[in-house]
Amino acid sequence: MIYTTFEELDVWKLARQLKMDIKKSVKSFPPDEKFRLTDQLIRSSRSVGANISEGFGRFHFKENIKFCFNARGSLMETLNHIIDAYDECYINETDLDELRQKILKLQKVLNGYIFYLKNQSQ
Repeated sequence: MIYTTFEELDVWKLARQLKMDIKKSVKSFPPDEKFRLTDQLIRSSRSVGANISEGFGRFHFKENIKFCFNARGSLMETLNHIIDAYDECYINETDLDELRQKILKLQKVLNGYIFYLKNQSQ
């Protein structure tokens, strides 16, 4: 299948959903975290989709893969911040588990996309 826009990519759609889920989660964080953990979570979760879309726009497999690696790094940063939110009692264990599962699913799909791109570049 040939994609004409990053918006058609399942991996980008999952990243978009995660970003929206994170935005909902941080609304209950204390106000003094607005420019700390809240901001970090929003920025790292936005970075995942942004890197996927930027890589797609490069039209070169090696560069696309590089941006996917960046997206994977931002995804793991997001997981770390979610764990921090749990440690600070801003989210409960159920929320932590749900977000972790979404992040790990996205990681699997992203790894599959990277594998696909590597095969296409050969």
